[in-house]
Amino acid sequence: MDRTARSFWLRAPGEGEIRTAPLPPPGPDDVLVRTLFSGVSRGTETLVFRGGVPESQRSAMRAPFQEGEFPAPVKYGYLNVGVVEQGPGELAGRTVFCLYPHQTEYVVPASAVTPLPADVTPARAVLAGTVETAVNALWDAAPLVGDRIAVVGGGMVGCSVAAVAAGIPGARVQLVDPDPSRAAVAAALGVTHVTPEAADGDCDLVVHASATEAGLARSLELVGVEGEILELSWYGDRRVSIPLGEAFHSRRLVIRSSQVGMVSPARRARRSYSDRMAVALRLLADDRFDALVTGECAFDDLPVLLHTLATGEPTALCVRVTYEEGP
Repeated sequence: MDRTARSFWLRAPGEGEIRTAPLPPPGPDDVLVRTLFSGVSRGTETLVFRGGVPESQRSAMRAPFQEGEFPAPVKYGYLNVGVVEQGPGELAGRTVFCLYPHQTEYVVPASAVTPLPADVTPARAVLAGTVETAVNALWDAAPLVGDRIAVVGGGMVGCSVAAVAAGIPGARVQLVDPDPSRAAVAAALGVTHVTPEAADGDCDLVVHASATEAGLARSLELVGVEGEILELSWYGDRRVSIPLGEAFHSRRLVIRSSQVGMVSPARRARRSYSDRMAVALRLLADDRFDALVTGECAFDDLPVLLHTLATGEPTALCVRVTYEEGP
């Protein structure tokens, strides 16, 4: 019997819909996965939803299993957890993570899925793609024992970086965000929440993830002499001004980009993409990360949810998408 799947598509900028399409039969090296949960990566997915991917970056921004082209119509997403319904014996019946969009079932090469460790719940595992970004960022930044670290911007990526950095012995980690609701999240992660005005300076490392000019400017003020700002923000089609006057040169500051599309040069010779994902999933055995899931949404409600997130809802982090159980 032919199988079909339902998936979320961006029909046009600002307009989402649920579509039904046939599933290809899995080959001998493929897996058929039934989705349990997916996650909405708010910053990137709302940028895609409003049609904000610059033409020059449309190739670089492609998700691994994206269909369609930017700006639309496009099927986009990369936080998916499901059960292998059919596939090689070592994977059959396993719960896995895959960088797949929001879809009820899908067929991918077996090499594209990562089995969850026994101590990681499927509901928490939707964060794996974002925690993988945090792992790559800290491979890039290479913070040291006892470092003074500020993470500017308390979105999904910033909170994930703060949570991982909190495990560095002796580190002082500040989550810098003007939203008072981030205080509870920071407390759950084991870091300190401060407003931009109250943040302590002279930092050894500042990770910027607010995607705002004000956040980047404050990052330059918080970093110490010869310190580094690691830029994780994705601005899409917006132009950003950087205040490189005043003491930027005399203090010998460095601004460096980091992006998950390539394994950090610091580890590239020895670690693969699958190795990096395995690290992220091991970290998710820690229940502190549950604080990053701030809501749930039924799959059929995704078009409304994305519109809401794209037009406001400033306190949202990861919204977990739930799917009806299959037969």
